[in-house]
Amino acid sequence: MMTRIAVVGAGGKMGCRVSANLKASPWQVEHIEVSQAGRERLQALDIQCVPAEEALPRADVVILAIPDNLIGKITAQQTPLYRQGAMLIALDAAAPFAGELPGREDLTIFVAHPCHPPLFNDETSAAAKADYFGGVAAKQHIVCSLMRGPDAHYALGEQVARQMYAPVMRSHRVTVEQMAILEPVLSETIGATCIAIMREATDEAVRRGVPEQAAHDFILGHMTVLTAMQFGLMGPGARMSDAAIKAVEIAKKELFAPDWKKVFEPAAVAASIRMITAP
Repeated sequence: MMTRIAVVGAGGKMGCRVSANLKASPWQVEHIEVSQAGRERLQALDIQCVPAEEALPRADVVILAIPDNLIGKITAQQTPLYRQGAMLIALDAAAPFAGELPGREDLTIFVAHPCHPPLFNDETSAAAKADYFGGVAAKQHIVCSLMRGPDAHYALGEQVARQMYAPVMRSHRVTVEQMAILEPVLSETIGATCIAIMREATDEAVRRGVPEQAAHDFILGHMTVLTAMQFGLMGPGARMSDAAIKAVEIAKKELFAPDWKKVFEPAAVAASIRMITAP
């Protein structure tokens, strides 16, 4: 029997990406979207919408392409419509981690999130090089978690995740708690913040007289070589200069609190998740 999939929020930012990739899937996919703007975006993809009351009761898999701060409210409203034993796929760990998904024990809860195209890659086409987000032309890795449900359901969840985030290379199986460490802590609290500071520092260099293009070329080039060194991509013998190592040691004391790694503590992770999922 063919697997039936329903995409909730199909016309949103992530919903459109997911829906476009699922057009090439072997499954029967139905799309749920309440906003007029979202419906118009789906029409541009030649996708028609179906009312939730029709699609959800017959869906084996329900993909929740809706914002973290609305997912609890919307799934609570839709809970009576989910068929017995259905799989809910969340696109982020925040709502599942915070306990925002339905408590029905018969429902499988699966979470899948993209890693986005790697900084160092083998892409050659212009389309793939310009696909910074992934899920269109550039290959990417993904992380998946079976939060609740029979272990046999993992294979289907991963198969759906590979299709909706295609083209996919590696798929990593992690726990929801580990996924919450990856995002928001590692990717946003740490990664996005450091990159934002680097952009502010670049703007400050420009404000102090450095030509803008020179500043951009200089920092982006150094980001490449320094990242490759720090992550061991240039071999075991590659290391920063003694002067650079000393500069980092001094600057870390100036720029970061000594206990900055406390953001990885469970209480801090939970607090960050609560902020994300707050209505």
